[in-house]
This record gives sequence, C-alpha cells and structure tokens, in this order.
Amino acid sequence: MNVIEKQITLPDGRVITLETGKLAKQADGAVMLKMGNTMLLATVVSAQDAGPDVDFMPLSVDYKEKFASVGRFPGGFTKREGKSSDYEILVSRLVDRALRPLFPDDYHAETFVQVTLYSGDAESMPDSLAGLAASAALSVSDVPFQGPISEVRVARINGELVINPTRSQLQEADLDIMVGATYENIMMVEGEMNEVSEKEMLDAIKFAHAAIKEQCLMQQELARAVGKVKRTYCHEVNDEELRKDVWAKCYQKAYDVARQCNANKHLRGELLAKVCEEYMASIPEEEREGKKMMVSRYYHDVEKEAMRRMILDEGVRLDGRTTEQIRPIWCEVGYLPGPHGSSIFTRGETQSLSTVTLGTKLDEKLIDEATEQGKERFLLHYNFPPFSTGEAKASRGVGRREIGHGNLAHRALKRMLPVDYPYTVRVVSDILESNGSSSMATVCAGTLALMDAGVPMKKPVTGIAMGLITDKGCEKYAILSDILGDEDHLGDMDFKVTGTVDGITATQMDIKVDGLPYEILEKALEQARRGRLHIMNIILETLPAPRPDLKPHAPRIETLIVDKDQIGAIIGPGGKIIQDIQEKSGATVTIEEVDNKGIVNISASNAESIRIAIARIKGIASKPEEGEIYEGVVKSIMPFGAFVEVLPGKDGLLHISEIDHKRVEKVEDVLKEGDKVRVKLLEIDKKTGKLRLSRKILLPRPERKDSEDKQ
Repeated sequence: MNVIEKQITLPDGRVITLETGKLAKQADGAVMLKMGNTMLLATVVSAQDAGPDVDFMPLSVDYKEKFASVGRFPGGFTKREGKSSDYEILVSRLVDRALRPLFPDDYHAETFVQVTLYSGDAESMPDSLAGLAASAALSVSDVPFQGPISEVRVARINGELVINPTRSQLQEADLDIMVGATYENIMMVEGEMNEVSEKEMLDAIKFAHAAIKEQCLMQQELARAVGKVKRTYCHEVNDEELRKDVWAKCYQKAYDVARQCNANKHLRGELLAKVCEEYMASIPEEEREGKKMMVSRYYHDVEKEAMRRMILDEGVRLDGRTTEQIRPIWCEVGYLPGPHGSSIFTRGETQSLSTVTLGTKLDEKLIDEATEQGKERFLLHYNFPPFSTGEAKASRGVGRREIGHGNLAHRALKRMLPVDYPYTVRVVSDILESNGSSSMATVCAGTLALMDAGVPMKKPVTGIAMGLITDKGCEKYAILSDILGDEDHLGDMDFKVTGTVDGITATQMDIKVDGLPYEILEKALEQARRGRLHIMNIILETLPAPRPDLKPHAPRIETLIVDKDQIGAIIGPGGKIIQDIQEKSGATVTIEEVDNKGIVNISASNAESIRIAIARIKGIASKPEEGEIYEGVVKSIMPFGAFVEVLPGKDGLLHISEIDHKRVEKVEDVLKEGDKVRVKLLEIDKKTGKLRLSRKILLPRPERKDSEDKQ
C-alpha cells in the first residue's frame, strides 16, 4: 500500500486528516477524512465513455450515514439502513451544488460520488466535512475536475464567528450557514439566521472563504503527492462551420423573440423553439439526424446569449420588466374552510396554496438519524406537482428538489414561531403554478397561512429570488429582482433571501461565475432587501397581524405545570389514570418532564372537555394542606376507623374517635365504603406523611340538657 496523508488544523485545535491509498482502491478516487472520532469515506467512479445521446453532465452525489458509526441499531422491522433520509438528501444536495459547476462543459460520462459516515459521535457535525471529502476524492482521481472545493459551516456564537462548531455550540448560534467555494470563488451558500443584516452575512461568508482556502491548498498537496494524470476524453462531436451558421441565422431571430417581452413563458418557449425548428428544416433531410444534437446544443447557446444581451444592453427583461421590478402579487387568506389556516400567494405565474394544521405533542415528528435524535414541532412540506409547469406526467412521490425547497422555507420561518408555543404546527405548500422561485412563494404563503391560523408569529417573513447576469470580467452586470424560471437558467448567480423587516432569516445562493466581486454581491443583497419589503407591504395589507383567536374547529390547548413527583400520579400504573382522564373528558392529555417540572398539555376542540380534564389533573396534582376541608370518599373501613380519599390517590385516616362527638361503637354504624364525607385535615405526620382527619370537628357540638345539668 502507498498510503498518503495530509493534515490541517482548525482554529480550535481540531485536526482534519485526508488519507488515500488504503481503502476502496478500485474506485477512480477514494479518500478517508478523519477528525477526532468522525471518519467519512468519499469515493468517485466515472464511466470511461459517455452515452451517444447524452449532452449534459450526469452526476449523482449521495451522502449516507451508517448507524453503526455511533453504535446504534437502525429502526424499523429489517434493522438495516434503507432509503436516504431527508437529512442525508439535504447534505447530498449541498455537496452536489458545489461540485457540479466544476466539471468541464464537454464532459458527459456518468459520474457517481458517494460519501459515507463510518464513524461519528454526538458532537461532531459530519455534514460540514462531506464537501471536503468528496472534493478530495475527485482531486486524487483521474476524473476531469476544475476544483478543488471545500465546504465549511460558519456559526456566530456569542458574537464570535466559529468554523465547523460542535452540535452543542450550534444550539447557541444566531447565524448558521454552510459555504462552499474554490480557492478563488464562492460557489454556494445556504443557511439560517436570526434576523441578521446583509453586512453580517457577507462577513460570515468572507470568514468561511478564508478557512476554505487552506483546505483547498491541502487537497492540492494531496493530489500532487498521488500524482495521478487526468484522463483524456472526447464526449462531444463539434462542427465549427455548423456552429457559426447556427449563430448567423438564428441569433437575431432569437433576440427578436426575446424582445417581444412576452410574460407567458409557454408562448415564449414555443416561439423560441420555432426558430430552431425552422433552421433544422433548412438542413438537407439526409443530414438532419446526424446534426440534430449539435444544432440543439449550439442553438441553446444562441438563445441564452440573445436573452442575456437584451438584459445587459437594453436593461429589458423577458417579460418587459425593469431589473428591480417585481411581478404583480395577489394574496388571499382563509380560502379553505377545513384546515386550521390557509392562504393563496400568487406572484406572476407562480402560485402557492398553503395550509396550516395545529396538533398536539403526539403529532411531533420523531427524528431518528444516526447522529441525531429528537423531536420536531414545526414541520413544513413542499409539493411540486407536474401540472404546475404544464407537464403531462404522473406525480411519483417527493423528489430531492422538493425536500430542498421545503427545507429552505422551513428555515426561513421557524425562528419566528413563539418559543413556548404548545402546538405542533404543520405547513403544507402545494405549488399550483410555477415560473420562478416557488420556494419563496412558499415562505410568503406560509406566513399568511400561519397568521390566518392564529399562530402568534414574532414577525411576518417574506422571501425573494434574485438573479445576476454579468459580462466578462463583471465589467457590466444586471441584478434582477424576482427572477423568472428562464432567467434562473441563463443567469450567473441565483440566490434566495428571506427575512423580516429587521433582518435575514435564511438564504440559498448558487454562484456560477468566476471572480464575482463582493461589491456586486453587496448590491444584490441590498436590492433583495428592498424587494422583500415591497412584498411585506402586500402581505400586511392582506392580513396585518395574526388572528386573535384560533379557528372554531382548531384544537385548544391548556398547559399546567406540576411538580416532578406528581407526574407518576397523573399517569398512573400502566397509564391507567391518564387514559381514564382522556376517556371521561374527551380531551387529549400529554405530559413531559422539563427542568424538573411536569408540563401537562390538555387539548380538545371544546372548552368543556378541557375543563373536566383540568379539574381531574388539578385534583391529582394538589398537595394536602393542614387545616383544609375536603369532600372525601370512604375507601375502606377498619375496626379503628376509616380511610378516606381526600385527593386522588391520597388517603387519610379518620379515626373512630374523630367520626362523631358521641361515642361510636362500630364504624359501620355511621359510614360505609363509597360514602362521601366532609373531613378536615388535622395533621400531616412530618416523618411518615400520613394524614390525620376529623369529621366531628365539622359537626355542631350537641347541647347539654338542663335536667342533666341539675343532676
């Protein structure tokens, strides 16, 4: 074995080691990344040849976590890892977005990048290391790759920026972003913040880039030590004469179509496609099939350049808007009577119908990942059916894109929900139309639906998708607010920013151009802020504040706090007591221990059910007090007295001498089991806690007769 290692030390002293030549040697490239107990194996395999009809980069990136990495069994019947979890998909997307732009444009071989967590611990965050591991595997392989890249997490904790914080440190962060970059350029940013300013976010990105540069240099040293030569390939057949002919005959026509400023994307697409069809028809029939793929590729470049030049040279966009103009917006709340909250948010040709459902603790999502366990009380699900873009195909479940877009909207909204809100909240955004940033429409529609449901949000949140088109060297550029789908495709950067009136709550950014100055990024973020505030005004015109009350059919939740030692009494043996409370009241009762206190949530759709349940629970949780009078129930009778239940589960002794003022020969002469009896608590024994009761003290003393007095 020729094992090669390179190391780098993080600012806090942790050491990252990249090792190659020991494992997975039949892969085109393989690197084991180590940091403390965390070990990630990244492998890359790329086919030697491309398919004959493939003119794109078929890249697949998969991140997987082994439960054995932290000494745990997987859940489920089979007890083995299954399909990727949402978390694994999100990490895969983070790595994919940084790697994909760095493969040569003419490289079309199927390429598979696999990153697997084989060892971990509760504190390390492997997602911030996956990009580095994947890039290192590509760097030591013979696969053409214009990297290296790395990804780091930046968190701001107590005002200080930290690279790759631990899981416990992250709990205190008010800024948490993942940044991917080459040595020269930022490639990708994604994360969430607690209403930070644009400047604070840029400072965090710059801080991340400084750390990434060191990690890129380490990979370059590793690649030089391995010394593998990149493979030669030929995945495209080109005809320069044909390319020039396509440009000469199609460019002006495509420019003219773009210049029509048609807001209907389907009509615009048909007109642009017609230009290509007319050119194909001009080619002799016997040559068409052989040139079809090349013409399609060249015309794609023509179409893209025509639309870019129109925006750069004339400042006019495909639908006729100015660069900063936002498409018409209309909103409606309470559209659906069944859900606990609903809204419609429509911006141009993008539309979200969102709903809110309020539930109890029993509706929480259970998180059972290899490295993370817990519960989630705020859920956001995003659906993108094919009809939203006019596609004639069936829906086949949730894809990676839907999980990624839903996660961005979830991050945008979650910090604005009240901290101690007792409800489990689920937002569902169904995209009914799409032409540009349905994830940002989800944020806006989600805000309105939450407010319509009466959720007391701290502040409403809106979002906007921005684009950037630059000339060579960024000497000429156009920043586009509220981009269309076509503008997303033809631009050099697209980024989404969400926030309140006071700051940013989440962002997602993909940069496709080399050497983008921070000054341009700063201007783009400021333009995005103005756009967000414009949308915010429309949101607040529709619904100025959360509704003061829940919908009539929404569950009501009341919360009681009891002592820790009362939890067992409320639950009862085998859950007998709590089940009886729920059965007799019709309410749902949940209880959990927090900070040595019992937090009891009682929920029902009507007030009477809640009242009955609260009365029962208060009775159980109450502590007997000396001198108090109770309406007790006789539970058992002994020769020396009766045991009376004064509070649920709490019996006291009513001695035979305390039953009546007159002498009682037998307890049964006065009391029977099941009788209700008023008693006073005379004493609680300090050592045993036993209760001493009296009935006679509450009875009037009998008057003595005069004749008896004389005698």
